Amino acid sequence: MNTARTETHRQTLLRLRQSLLDRIAHERGGVVSRADMAAEHDVRASDARAQATTEINEEFAMNEHETAELLAFDAALQRLAQGGYGQCLDCGVALAEARLQACPTALRCTACQTRFEAAHGGGA
Repeated sequence: MNTARTETHRQTLLRLRQSLLDRIAHERGGVVSRADMAAEHDVRASDARAQATTEINEEFAMNEHETAELLAFDAALQRLAQGGYGQCLDCGVALAEARLQACPTALRCTACQTRFEAAHGGGA
């Protein structure tokens, strides 16, 4: 991958990562963790236990998803720094530029991703 394209990918990954962090901060009011929000739901809704439990579970699920997204950006930035960004994890082929534009954290070419999802029952 040439230097200009590498820098473009790096800037895209950094911008998207920061956007995710900004969204997380905005959704939490910038000061409260998802775990704290979940605990607050529990305290406020002692008479509506089922609703509080649902809200707590949703908060934890969102936290897990956001953490996975951040880890994917960090891993992609690491691959970029080490020269492995844009190569399929399974077959080693260069990922199509359109694939990287659509999914900057992609680990696999579309053929290998399809096989992976079929074998593992979902995306990753």
